[in-house]
Amino acid sequence: MTAEVPLPYTAISYAVAERIATVSLNRPEARNGYTLTMANELEHAFLAADADPEVQIVAFTSVGNDFSVGADLSGGGFDVTMTGSTQDWQEPAGRCSKTIYTMNKPVIAALRGVSVGGGITITLSCDFRLASTDSRFSFPFSRRGIFPEGASVWYLPRLVGVSKASDWMLTGRLFGAQEALDAGLVTSVHEPEGVLEAAYELARDLIANTSEVSTAVIKQMLNRLSALDSPVPVHAVDSRLIASTPGHSDAVEGVTSFLEKRPPHFPLTVPEGIPAWLPWMQTGPTP
Repeated sequence: MTAEVPLPYTAISYAVAERIATVSLNRPEARNGYTLTMANELEHAFLAADADPEVQIVAFTSVGNDFSVGADLSGGGFDVTMTGSTQDWQEPAGRCSKTIYTMNKPVIAALRGVSVGGGITITLSCDFRLASTDSRFSFPFSRRGIFPEGASVWYLPRLVGVSKASDWMLTGRLFGAQEALDAGLVTSVHEPEGVLEAAYELARDLIANTSEVSTAVIKQMLNRLSALDSPVPVHAVDSRLIASTPGHSDAVEGVTSFLEKRPPHFPLTVPEGIPAWLPWMQTGPTP
């Protein structure tokens, strides 16, 4: 459920233009240290973007020279304020990564400067992570005597493999953009002043050339089906989806535009165009 968040936001900023929602961490004076307020506002903003018919892609970035230094420790420790039991409490970084994971719309992270701890784990469920040449990353939990959050021990090995995840997680060491690119943590590397524009260029390409519905379904297929123990249930979903293509408006437009050598104009929208029978549509947004 979306947290109750008063508007305007105080720890992030939010803007929509050309079907792209830009969600920015906005505490540059604290190097975008992560707080409970920021967690609440991010959850609210991502859900708002996913529900907005005027938004097709989300760019996730920051104000200032650093994406985020992780948990704000200016109070001398970790803020784990809770109103219920510890069993029901959800840690703040995981609330962000889980919200992005369940979204239908692609999220592109544009990272520069330092992204450490919660400042990187909140992006692991993004569909793309673009870094800058000055990017530095760390999962410093072992060096702080604490434990990984953001469901990072699930996301990270899926992105870079268990061996590299163990290296980064167990040592907590700092590493740069090239190592992140070589391992598959980030999609591409850009100059610091150009990383957000590169994210926008990618977003514009997706908007111009891809189907909203196909993109949403593929995103959730990757998230929910790729880790299954057998390809058999995946093939069952594939088969039913492919069987529907002769009457699927976006498929008809995709083929027609290809044959006519023109840009596509896909008619279907999200979430209305997503097949209601898909397994994750039956169980709701929570994985």
